[in-house]
Amino acid sequence: MTDPAKIAERYIAAWNETDAGRRQAMLAEGWTESASYLDPIMQARGHDEIGAMIGAVHQRFPGFRFSLEGKVDGYGDQVRFSWALGPAGAEGVIKGTDFAVVEGGRLKSVTGFLDLVPASA
Repeated sequence: MTDPAKIAERYIAAWNETDAGRRQAMLAEGWTESASYLDPIMQARGHDEIGAMIGAVHQRFPGFRFSLEGKVDGYGDQVRFSWALGPAGAEGVIKGTDFAVVEGGRLKSVTGFLDLVPASA
């Protein structure tokens, strides 16, 4: 497996990329072609759907940025990390923990759990 921290950093970078073309390139590099994403609110499969889902988050929360929170854990083909989403330069107002399966150094699947979601989100 590639370094779990690097995988989580690439994941967060893709979520923060506002340019759709660059985001698609990041997804092609860091995710398997048939990768999947699932959380209590959204789900997507493949680069196009995942890219569109990330774009929808940017539309819903303009100017917000994702950041890693705490230590990234990994063993075998599994990676676990927590994140926060909030206005650039401010404390995250939405927080979650994601569990990922890695194949050949690329994300194969991500399952997300929402730890903190304000009623206004």
